[in-house]
Amino acid sequence: MGRHKDTRVLIYSHDTFGLGHLRRCRAIAHSLVGYDQNMSVLILSGSPIIGNFDFRARVDFVRVPGVIKLRNGEYTSLALHIDIEETLAIRASIVQHTAEAFDPDIFIVDKEPLGLRGEVAGTLELLKSKGTPLVLGLRDVLDEPATLRAEWARKRALPALRDLYDEIWVYGDPEICDPLAGLGMPQMVRDKMRFTGYLRRELPADAPAHAPLNKIEAPYLLVTPGGGGDGQELVDWVLSAYETDPGLPHPALLVLGPFMASESQAEFQARADRLPNVEVITFDTHIESLFDRAVGVVAMGGYNTFCEILSFDKPGLIVPRTVPRKEQYIRASRAQDMGLIRMLVDDGVRNPRDMSTALRLLASQPRPSAAMRPGMMDGLHTVSQLVNWLMHDRPGDARSAHGPGAERQRA
Repeated sequence: MGRHKDTRVLIYSHDTFGLGHLRRCRAIAHSLVGYDQNMSVLILSGSPIIGNFDFRARVDFVRVPGVIKLRNGEYTSLALHIDIEETLAIRASIVQHTAEAFDPDIFIVDKEPLGLRGEVAGTLELLKSKGTPLVLGLRDVLDEPATLRAEWARKRALPALRDLYDEIWVYGDPEICDPLAGLGMPQMVRDKMRFTGYLRRELPADAPAHAPLNKIEAPYLLVTPGGGGDGQELVDWVLSAYETDPGLPHPALLVLGPFMASESQAEFQARADRLPNVEVITFDTHIESLFDRAVGVVAMGGYNTFCEILSFDKPGLIVPRTVPRKEQYIRASRAQDMGLIRMLVDDGVRNPRDMSTALRLLASQPRPSAAMRPGMMDGLHTVSQLVNWLMHDRPGDARSAHGPGAERQRA
């Protein structure tokens, strides 16, 4: 049983750049408090725009100082003019002191087993000593096994998975990917894995009404490169298709993302201003309603966008990036094999006619629901069940338990 009258869940998300980790953790937090009215969820995040999002009652956040990853792989402080080691020390201190004060009944860590540069190691050890269940939450695809094996060896991830974590939840479907395949994980680590299914997204009941678009009307093709920090090539390719083929049957709404460079945003806005059937906005915290009104979606294929394409059952065209990770390409190629979406590979040339042809075909391609497996979108419900099980019904040793709802990994 929990130690409090209420149930307290602490979620850690390192958030160096982009929206993926924050939006995944927020979706889980909102689902948890909807499932249990006696639950409170606190999110630890480094996202510089977390304050732009709204949060349900009993969900709040603590923002740690932001960091950003440079092209050479090193990290630097996002806003503070202090050494990165000092920034990391401040972050680690905030994480641990928050955990001590909040005293969670369960601690869920998103993707990074020990946090950014090991900043969560001390907190994991502290909570482990108190008997707090520790969960590592992974998206469906991390990277190519060879790349991930070297990265996790450097970060000493395996000892954490083996000795600290009670559970490893994979927010995906094993038919798409097993994120730990090919890493040589010992059986005791594999036995902790559960595939929950993907995290379904829905229209928020309390979302504010959207202002009408200026030039176009629904249904449109929604074009979204997620956070936008590396989405210039996708947006440029789509714009070039509309510039080359003005008779495309559907208008396009381009959502550039809050992290796209301002000079790129200005260039794309200027090009769209010259096109009668293309509209550009920068960012929308309620992007679910934009998905709902779309006739098809063009995206890079990050985890959250993929969940939204499946959730709103929209024909999807994925143009995955391949650097610095192969994550999007792996996800898109497996999903295409299953008939869930179609993929267009960026060959570096980006012929406008290739994109134009793909856009013309997009609205008439099969919807994802035609190829979905049963339970494929049950992730949020399963996570809520698993949290409840950990709090109330879990035997003394979670490693030998089977728990509800989720599909156990089989070696």
